[in-house]
Amino acid sequence: MIKESNGAIRHFYNLEVWKDAHALSIKIYKITEAFPGKEVYGITDQIRRAATSVSANIAEGFGRFHFKEKIKFYYNARGSLSEVQNFIFFAQDLGYMNKIIARELFKKYDDLNKKLNCFIKSVQIKIANC
Repeated sequence: MIKESNGAIRHFYNLEVWKDAHALSIKIYKITEAFPGKEVYGITDQIRRAATSVSANIAEGFGRFHFKEKIKFYYNARGSLSEVQNFIFFAQDLGYMNKIIARELFKKYDDLNKKLNCFIKSVQIKIANC
């Protein structure tokens, strides 16, 4: 990781939580390639947008100056994460994603949610210490 002399991370792409979100969005893109063509403007588009929104909101929040502003984007990332989980269920129920893959993805998003919550908590602590 690239860190400042004071130990701070200088770039969003060095955050573990961003790396995990980015990797999962790549998985979502690859899995949804097999979805039916009729869904390209339906569930395929929706789950892809939600998945990329997680890492995008983390990146945008990181780029904000004030801690309270950062938190807003991290909360948005958490909301998008839940949206992805919703579409995983939906894709499974429609038969577009097999149950094993759906459960694995859902679990990885659960793990990411825990990591994101810890990350948010660390920013909240910084707010309290200011």
